Order: sequence, then structure tokens, then C-alpha cells
Amino acid sequence: MEKTEIASTETRSRNLGTNATGADLYSLVERLYPICRSITGNGVRETLAILKESVPMEIHEVPTGTEVFDWTVPKEWNIRDAYIKDSSGRRVVDFRKSNLHVVNYSVPVRKKMSLRELRPHLHTVPRYPDRIPYRTTYYNRTWGFCMAHAEAEKLRDDTYEVCIDASLEDGHLTYGEFVVPGETREEVLLSSHVCHPSMCNDNLSAVAVMAAVARRLAGRKCRYSYRFLFIPATIGSIAWLSLNLEKTGNIRHGLVGACLGDGGMIHYKRTRNGDAEIDRIVEKVLSDAGAPFQMLDFTPYGYDERQYGSPGFDLPVGCIMRTPHGQFAEYHTSADNLDFVKPDALEDSYRRICEIVETLEVNRIYKNTHPFGEPHLGKRGIYEHVSGPEPTVDEHSVFWVLNLCDGRHSLLDIARRSGFSFKRIQAAAELLHRYGLLTELSGSDV
Repeated sequence: MEKTEIASTETRSRNLGTNATGADLYSLVERLYPICRSITGNGVRETLAILKESVPMEIHEVPTGTEVFDWTVPKEWNIRDAYIKDSSGRRVVDFRKSNLHVVNYSVPVRKKMSLRELRPHLHTVPRYPDRIPYRTTYYNRTWGFCMAHAEAEKLRDDTYEVCIDASLEDGHLTYGEFVVPGETREEVLLSSHVCHPSMCNDNLSAVAVMAAVARRLAGRKCRYSYRFLFIPATIGSIAWLSLNLEKTGNIRHGLVGACLGDGGMIHYKRTRNGDAEIDRIVEKVLSDAGAPFQMLDFTPYGYDERQYGSPGFDLPVGCIMRTPHGQFAEYHTSADNLDFVKPDALEDSYRRICEIVETLEVNRIYKNTHPFGEPHLGKRGIYEHVSGPEPTVDEHSVFWVLNLCDGRHSLLDIARRSGFSFKRIQAAAELLHRYGLLTELSGSDV
């Protein structure tokens, strides 16, 4: 990397705020880990209250029964305790030891039953006998327990006392929203889900990373406005879209963050269109970073990008993650714990998203003010910057920018076509603009 690129990067970092370290990000994941979350309830409120300590978000409450497109906000679920006791009074399953032990959204139950009656309500993962699975029953009124398969196999024929001390009552769906106003009303949407209990990669990793990006942008001068959503998966994004129809027209770019803390390489799922500016920027940023990555085509399965990209909205929102959901063995089990996420992976994810934001901010379309032949660089003193003892830009980048700045190509377009890093092209454009050889086009000029 050239010295000027390093300086340019450091300048933009100062402009955008304080960097988060892997230790900072991991510490937040560690703090949020014990909380029992669901798509509604006090666990979400507690999580958002912790995030609000550093991100001045607005907390929204959507009442039970609210119609949001084809869905209805469900009753609010809260749980206090749950267990299965054998005839000696020993807890063979104890919610206090792991909140994954209870099928999320289980209806209240308190009864005694035989092992034969209990077995249909037990969920295990035989392939991983020491792991507790994560299961939900949001829209089906039933109940159940999750436990390690090895422990379930040890259950003897006995009478068991079963208790799920929970409530399903009228209440609210809760989500957090933080907006960083920019110079324009055009928005970048950054979304992560806050509904999973005690799973670190899916999705406390993304919650921590997105909160850090929000802190970095807070109070800073930005070209775009940035809208951060911390929401329950699926029903949360559907509720936000339904209640904020007038705001969706401002969204120009978007990212859903998920599974950002494991040791795998970064994967990016393209937008529904497949060639939006955010898709091209992410690919260029990841390519310039020099580490392995993989671009994935859009599929209507996954996280909330499928809601933002539903045909009625078709918003240009992609999904950035490390190992995709379902492709790591720890997925939706108790093994997705504090040992699975890595501080360096969290920090790398954070830095890549910050670079994506920075690239969005500075990507411009310029027009060459001297397009007839090559302008005389020497008489303007520009060659001092490209051939001096410590050149600030390289000659090849200057020529690429001069040639392709015809009012139709953005800096990103030029970087992709030239094969040079975005920072090299940006540095050349800034130099030429400073010397009056480029004029920046506004949206109405393009």
C-alpha cells in the first residue's frame, strides 16, 4: 500500500470516529450472551437497553394484534423458569443453566407425566450428542424442551414433573432504530436481528459489529443518511417495512449483518437485482483487502434481506456474513457460544463494513474538464505528485481517471475496470479535482 493511501485511510478513520477493537466487540457479545431473547419480550428490551448505553437509538413498541402486511404481531412471550424434575426432585433439565433448554415461545405448562408421554416434547441433535439444540414455536401453540442427546438417552422410566413458567399475553414487539442524518435524504440501511437467545455468532456477533459501526458514524458529517435497525428476525423487518412505507423510497443501499464472528472467510449474498452499487462496492472492498472471500447469488431464503428485497420493495440490500447460516456445525446449538466467536474475526468484519461505508461515502462521478486530448499535467505541476521523490499518486491511475471520467463512470467503475484498488483511483481523482481537471457531477447531472 502506498504511503498516501495509508494517510488517506487514517484521515477518513478520524473523520468517521473511533475504531472498535476485537476485544471491545467480544466484550459486548459476552455481556449480551446470557440474556434469553425471543421475537418479543423483556429479553429484547434488556438487550436494546444495553445497546442504548452507547448507541442513542429510539426504542419502538408495536402492540400485539397490529396487522403488518400479511402478518400479525403476536402475543408477547416472557419466561421466568423452566425445568424437568425426576421423582427424586432432581432437575434433569434446568432453564437456569441454559436458556436453550426451552423451546422458544413454549406455552406455559405444569404437569406430571411418564417418560413415554414426555419424549415427544424433547428435542435433541443425535449427530452432536453433547449439544443443546435451539428450537422455536412462534406461531404454533405448543411446548417443548431441548437437551443434549447423551443426557436424553440417560433418562430412566420414571414420573417427571414438567414446568414452564412463562406467559403469552398481549404486549408488544420491540425494536431499536438509530438514524445518522446525512447531507442528503438518501439512506443506507444497516440491519441485524436481536431475537436469538445465547447464540454468539448467530447473531450477537452482527449486533455487536453493527452497534460499533453506528457509534463510529454517530455525530459525524456523512454524505448519506444511515439507518440502523436492531430488530427481531422476519416479523421485525416486516413490521418496520409496513409501518415505514414512506421511508423506504429513500433507501439506496443496504446491508444485513449476520454470523460475523466465526473464523471463516467473509461471504456476501448479493441483492435481489444482483448488480446494485452495494454489490459492486462490497466485491471491490473484499477484493482489495486481499483475503479470501466468496460472493453468493441472491436466494429468497436466509435473513431479513429477503424481506427488504421482496418484490413489492426490491430494495438493494445484500447480506454480509462470515460462514453462512447452516454451514457451520455449531449453528443453532449450544456450541455457538463464547468459545466459537473470535475477537479478531469480529474486528475484521467490523473493518470490512467500515470500508464498505467509506467507499459508499466517497464514490463519485466526475467529468473531465479537458476531454479533448490529454491535458498538460506538467504545466500544472501535477507531475511533481506523480514523479517526485515521494509520489503521492501514480501516473497510471491518473490516466485511467482522466480517460474514464466522462460523466458516465463512477470511481468504483474505474477501479474495477483498471484493476487498481479503489483507494488508488480515489487519490488520483482527488488530485485532479484539486487542480481543476475534474468536476463532480450531482445526481441531476448524471
